[in-house]
This record gives sequence, C-alpha cells and structure tokens, in this order.
Amino acid sequence: MPTVSKKGKLMPQSPIRKLVPFAEKAIKSGKTIYHLNIGQPDIKTPEIALAAVKNTALDVLAYSRSEGSEQYRKKIANYYAKNDITVTHDNIIVTTGGSEALLFTFGSIMDVDDEVIIPEPFYANYNGFSTSSGVTIVPVVSKIETNFALPPIEEFEKLITPKTKAILICNPGNPTGYLYSKEEIKKLADIVKKHDLFLIADEVYREFTYDGLEHYSILQEEGLEEHAIVIDSVSKRYSMCGARIGCLVTKNKLVIETALKFAQARLSPPTLAQIASEAALETPQSYFDDVITEYVDRRNTLITELQKIEGVKVGTPKGAFYCIAELPVKNTDAFAQWLLEDFDVNGETVMVAPAAGFYSTSGVGLNQVRIAYVLNKQSLIKSVAILKEALKVYND
Repeated sequence: MPTVSKKGKLMPQSPIRKLVPFAEKAIKSGKTIYHLNIGQPDIKTPEIALAAVKNTALDVLAYSRSEGSEQYRKKIANYYAKNDITVTHDNIIVTTGGSEALLFTFGSIMDVDDEVIIPEPFYANYNGFSTSSGVTIVPVVSKIETNFALPPIEEFEKLITPKTKAILICNPGNPTGYLYSKEEIKKLADIVKKHDLFLIADEVYREFTYDGLEHYSILQEEGLEEHAIVIDSVSKRYSMCGARIGCLVTKNKLVIETALKFAQARLSPPTLAQIASEAALETPQSYFDDVITEYVDRRNTLITELQKIEGVKVGTPKGAFYCIAELPVKNTDAFAQWLLEDFDVNGETVMVAPAAGFYSTSGVGLNQVRIAYVLNKQSLIKSVAILKEALKVYND
C-alpha cells in the first residue's frame, strides 16, 4: 500500500481548525456556537473593495505578473510611505496571503535543517511552514505572568548556532496581542546585525494598536536594509481574509530575486483579489478609527469578564485582536472538544482554540486557550458566561 511522506506525517494539525468537525456536528444537532477560535473579523469589508470587483470591465481574467501587478505594488509602496516606511514597488512581491509570503521567505533564506528563532507562543501555522520547509524552530518562551513580554535579549543570543538563519516575530502578536516596543526592535536589530541573520516580522496587524501605543516596523530601522523582511496581508486590515492577498517586502535584492523564482513557480497571485486589494488602499482613515474603537471596547469587555472567573489568568493585549487565557483545566484540547460535544447552556456553547498548538515546546500551553475577540460585545459577554458555567461543570 502506498504511504504518505515523512514530512506529511509530521505536518501539525491546525489548533484553530481541527475542531471544525465537532463544531459542524454540534450545529447539526441544533446548537448555536459562539466562535472565539478563529481570527475572522465580523467587521464589514470596505465597500470600495467589493465594488471594484463588481464593477470590473475585464473581458479576460488573465494572469498577472508573478510579483503582482506593478500598479498595485506602487500603491502598496505609497501605503507604506504614509506609515513612515520607505520602499519602492521593486521591494515588494504580492503573494497569495501572508502565508505564502512566509513560505517564500523560508524557502529563500533557509535550507533543510536550518534554524529560525521564534518567541512563543506564536501563530500556529509557523509550525506548519517550518515543517513543510524542513526548517527547525528554536523557541524562546515568553510567559503569561509578564504579559508575554520579549524575554531578555541574552536568551536569544544563547540559542544562536551556525545553523541559525533568522529571528521571526509577529508584531503585534498572534496569539498574545503583544506589541513590540521601538527599543525591543532596536535590540533585535543589533542581534541580527551582530550575527549576520535575517529579522522577519509578520506585521499583518500593524493598524491594530491600543492604549496610545504606536507600531514600529523593522523597515523603519536604519542599517537593517539587508536583514529585514516584512510579511504583510490585507486579510485583517480590511476584513478581507477570503481575498488571500499578502506581500513580502524587503530591500535585500537577492532575497527578492530568489523569492520571485518561487512566485514564478506558482505563476501569479489571484487577479480579482488584487483588484479588490488595490481598491481597499483607498479606504478612509475613519474606517480604521471606528474599527480600532470597536476592538478596544471588545478587548476591555472580554478581559474584564474573564478576570471575573475564579482560576482564570489572562494577558492584556496591546494590539491585534487575540488574547491567551489560562484556564483551571489540565488539557484544553479535551475541554474544547467537550464544549462542542457535551455541553451547552440553553442550546448555546463556545468554540475556543487550544493553545498548545501555538507552541513548539512540547507540553507547554496545555491549560491555555487563544480567544479571538472578533464578536460584538454582547456576544463576548454571553460567551464568557457560557465558559464560566462550563468550567463549573467540567471541574465538578
């Protein structure tokens, strides 16, 4: 009988999506589920983006250039300029989501068995990207007790070996909502320059920062031109997850030339989605002002309600729209499945993402969940009330 590859066997399941079959079964049984498990915003996509697709006059839905249309890339460069980031369209490759940008990056700068240092917990799919690329993740653990602050820089230097090729951060962070300060970025910049490494920053949540804090991009740091690679996406910024448009941005010409070969192998990013994404760049600032106000209210509501539950510990996000909560259970994988299969309050239950999948260190995060506050405040309050009742029953 033919067998699948070793790499295929090692590919991790998504902690966000692996519970979907249980959720579908629960829905078929008549339950209502509050989805706290996935970062799919309920914010409306800007009408200008949807209208651009509806009103397109294309006669042929043709390939675009492998690096994305020049017109769109020039407009992306203008977007960055408004954020005090100076790049040209030649520094940008449009990709099929931020995920493909990360895969292109891994393939362009790392060989099999090379190492990338990542503060954990981190976006769960980093595990999948590293496995598919044959790359080893070397984790630096951050803790809920310190609100997932970046560990001392010395902890990074201890982990650097001849196989280390890069440090990867998500800023603001998924799943913690941690926002790296300008000082922390400068410390990381010093390390990568000292050890001749790449610094990769997943900046897809750039717009979503709170409490008067500002995002500082690695592309704003002088002297990092050959080291800095930014991963970006329209998914969260414009509530366009289904467009699957992202980009890889770097001033390192050799990285761009190499990544372009990967881009050519998959031909081109989707044409209609580029049209929508290009139009989305004209979204007025008032849209983001309203969205950020909404997310701050949701964050405050969620954290306040979670802190009322005995035995629950939660970090306070400074950006993005996720938080990690530590629950008084031994294994949140089992608890999350039980919530869908065996528990409800008046026909309603909640779906959470077990956090162990956001770590690469075995045995860590078993009692944690990631919660996405992408629901309205009333739904968040009801969700936490259901979670509170569930914990009472589960722990009896």
